[in-house]
Amino acid sequence: MTLTEAELTDRLAAVEDPQNDDDIVAMGLVDDVTISDGTAEVSLAFNAPHAPAEMEIGDAVREVIEAAGLEPELRAEFREEHGHETDALPGVRNVIAVASGKGGVGKTTVAANLAAGLRERGARVGILDADVHGPNVPRLLPTENEPGVTPNEEIVPPASDGVRVMSTDHLMPDGDQPAVLRGPMVNNVMMKFVNEVEWGQLDYLVVDLPPGTGDASLNLLQSLPVAGVVIVTTPQEMAVADARKGLRLFDEHDAPVLGVVENMSAFQCPECGDTHAVFGEGGGDEIRDDYGVPVLSRLPVHPDFDSAGSDGPSVRDPDSPVKENLFEMVDSVADRVGEVNRKRVAERVGEWDAESKEGSEAGDGSGEEPADPDPVSASE
Repeated sequence: MTLTEAELTDRLAAVEDPQNDDDIVAMGLVDDVTISDGTAEVSLAFNAPHAPAEMEIGDAVREVIEAAGLEPELRAEFREEHGHETDALPGVRNVIAVASGKGGVGKTTVAANLAAGLRERGARVGILDADVHGPNVPRLLPTENEPGVTPNEEIVPPASDGVRVMSTDHLMPDGDQPAVLRGPMVNNVMMKFVNEVEWGQLDYLVVDLPPGTGDASLNLLQSLPVAGVVIVTTPQEMAVADARKGLRLFDEHDAPVLGVVENMSAFQCPECGDTHAVFGEGGGDEIRDDYGVPVLSRLPVHPDFDSAGSDGPSVRDPDSPVKENLFEMVDSVADRVGEVNRKRVAERVGEWDAESKEGSEAGDGSGEEPADPDPVSASE
């Protein structure tokens, strides 16, 4: 006998979220289950395309459905009622900010390789170069053309092997021309890039923030729904101290810190293959232990990270010895975005459960109908 939708939902409770230590039904991640003609359509509140953990959960859901003698058909939907904000950038699913407490730690290299790596995984990706004083993203992600303009006078970002790129470098008459911009002008440029750029439909928008904890970072927090922040540091004591200040800034403004990328963690000799911790070690671990955020990746010092003479970021180079390190970083960041998003869904489900219980108790005393216990399904 074919299972009912309620019975299949009960079986799906055996599928665990490996990062949040709970089952996907209790967390409210199973948004809808429909069985028809031997096919089970299941809608999951997922929002991190190509994240390994979400693909793992999806595979486990398929196994449960197939074990029930049904054909699985899964879809991912992350809507406003799940916590997705659509006002600022309606076509963008996740904004990932890449920040550092100081310059010279390789933040732009991390941001560019993250964007290109997510694209290599199959995601729709854009990158916003918010470092208006030192716009270096186009050096690592050279574009095929110049920005365009829509009939509504919105800027259309040019592409770099599929990654949409927007930078003040595109607006400079000379690549060596310094960007001499005061605070209010910087803010105006940032808001122009937020409000007047046609990004289209993106799974991820990577934002390369300027170093430090200045106005540009604060304006981003106030203007965009940031899915999470990646903090870049090197093992050196000064860099770690400044990275901690940056982390505190985002934490105080309720922007989820996805974790730390420890860049230049060791020198990987291209000739002999030996590894040397020339800048010390343990900086990322200190931040992890003090603030409870994971070390997403440790990237080595290697000549491949130099953009001079390169046709693009190292993550695109099939022969680069650091490519594996970079994809580990890309997957770790995507997994953390998914983890944070799924936790947000669970928290909202908890809020709805509490509201439903209060409404039911109020209804018992007043003769009113109790609140709908499943507002997600009711919204379909």
